[in-house]
Amino acid sequence: MVNRGSTSPLKYLDPVTVSRLKNMEMRARLVVEGFITGLHKSPYHGFSVEFAEHRPYNPGDDLRHVDWKVYAKSDRYYIKQYEEETNLRHYVVLDTSASMQYRYAGQISKLEYGAYLAAALHFLMVMQRDATGLMTFDSEIRTVLRPRSTMRYLREILLHLERFSKFTSTEPYTGTAHALHRVAEIVHRRSLIVIISDLIEGAESQEQVVRALRRLRHKGHEVLIFRILEGTTERLFNLPDRPMVLRDMESGNELSLHPGQLREAYMKRMASLTEILRRQCLEHAIDYVELDTAVPYDKALLAYLNKRRTLH
Repeated sequence: MVNRGSTSPLKYLDPVTVSRLKNMEMRARLVVEGFITGLHKSPYHGFSVEFAEHRPYNPGDDLRHVDWKVYAKSDRYYIKQYEEETNLRHYVVLDTSASMQYRYAGQISKLEYGAYLAAALHFLMVMQRDATGLMTFDSEIRTVLRPRSTMRYLREILLHLERFSKFTSTEPYTGTAHALHRVAEIVHRRSLIVIISDLIEGAESQEQVVRALRRLRHKGHEVLIFRILEGTTERLFNLPDRPMVLRDMESGNELSLHPGQLREAYMKRMASLTEILRRQCLEHAIDYVELDTAVPYDKALLAYLNKRRTLH
């Protein structure tokens, strides 16, 4: 196990620690720095990350783009990488619906967790000179920031994420399938689409979401899903064994129940829907990663880098 002691950069992989930092840029930078430190420790020994600023000169390249300072030091010709030459184009698609505002015993909501993860991903992408953009949605697409790869643009994205991490949606439902169909209409160039959502859907709605995901794949996009849940209650239904009233965060509907009487049936239903979703993602070459709000960010960042590495 990686030691996440209080004096180590690895402590910034902890979601609650990250939530106490001053702003989104600091959160993103320290999460990524902690992650890179962790790559050199167990269990990630041997996994390397390269952040390329240059590529070798090829015959026919414009000599105006040769980095002569690098040539003076290495006696080799390298071309400076510019935005249009980036390896990958990304969109992070963040669910900002009311259900994402849920928190239970944890100190941060699913939306805060997702926003901090999105910030770290954007930071990591720009470090690799990849172009990255942001979309947010609840019942509709609310934000569209087209991919670019500059630090100045990264800061603009992080400011949006700062605002959305505290966002309170007033929409009565989440339109995940509709939003993903809109993503397919908006994004024309082949891209890596990273979706961050709780994906809490009934069987019929889940099938609609899968159809939207298939459309993204049909258009040539790569898709990576980070599904975020509050593990204690949303996965395990581990609520106190006493009569309770639960309120739907989107519709406001209330339900009186005794958790102990429903826990087994709830967990079976959740496991069944999750397995169907996982299998459908596998069938369509969609990467699916489950997270909860207590999980350190290295799991997600490593999944992203593994995905990126397969696209070269």
